[in-house]
Amino acid sequence: MHSMPKALAAVVVLAAASGAIAAPKEAPEVKLARLLDGRVAGKPVDCINARDTDSSEIVDGVAIVYRMKNGVTYVNRPSIGADSLRRDQVLVTKMNGSQLCRLDMVTLVDQGSQFQSESVSLGPFTPYTKPRP
Repeated sequence: MHSMPKALAAVVVLAAASGAIAAPKEAPEVKLARLLDGRVAGKPVDCINARDTDSSEIVDGVAIVYRMKNGVTYVNRPSIGADSLRRDQVLVTKMNGSQLCRLDMVTLVDQGSQFQSESVSLGPFTPYTKPRP
């Protein structure tokens, strides 16, 4: 009878060691704060130059983070549809010109199925910069 708790404990230890028990998922606002750590918010702008974008990252259900070639990070909290943002999606943007602007629609495409899942309407872009020493 005493061997059952020992066997269960062994299974839990083995599962944890193998990665079968996942670590708690980081809350989206905590992840966003971590991405912006050491940066100071500036005055929001309506548009950014798309060709100056180095990369973008989705923060689940919260925002799209655009990293620019000049080191500035812009955070966009979509005005419509932010709750449908997932990091496993691809952002597809149809632009008129070279700028990405507030109210532009961004289509979210599932990476696995490659089907369109949702769309979001962009909000203002808040710049975050590192303070000068």
